[in-house]
Amino acid sequence: MSFGTDDLDRIMAVMNTAFDPEFGEAWTRRQVEDALILGNCHYLLAGEDGDPPAADCPARDVAGFALSRGGYGEEELLLFAVAPRFRRRGVGDRLLARFAAAARERGAQRLLLEMRRGNSAESLYVRHGFRPIGLRPNYYRTLSGTRLDAVTFACGEDI
Repeated sequence: MSFGTDDLDRIMAVMNTAFDPEFGEAWTRRQVEDALILGNCHYLLAGEDGDPPAADCPARDVAGFALSRGGYGEEELLLFAVAPRFRRRGVGDRLLARFAAAARERGAQRLLLEMRRGNSAESLYVRHGFRPIGLRPNYYRTLSGTRLDAVTFACGEDI
């Protein structure tokens, strides 16, 4: 998938506000760019209604993004974020539905994601049919040194 510097700027504008630094979940610009260069990674941007933003939408007005990696009938949601000022407006619901539809159009029969236990987005994922299928105890480490479990979720065939 081709991407432009403007879209990378839009992703990073959301990234810089959406992730709590305590958890170390945000990616660097280089990490996002490298993932998108691979060719099997995909992204979606969301405007304030969760639909794609206008092409000339400034980075500060992009509400959210999804970044995923596809292969072998599966697609993994690597990053999913909504900027704090756009939360509780349905942006995440609309963006997650768009991600699922796009992944299925690319041939994904099963969707995957991994998140830290206690992530407030869990209820969103469950509403969209994701179910826990695995646990990695003490997988994540916060800045303060606390260890947190990672929970793997799946949606689709064979869950």
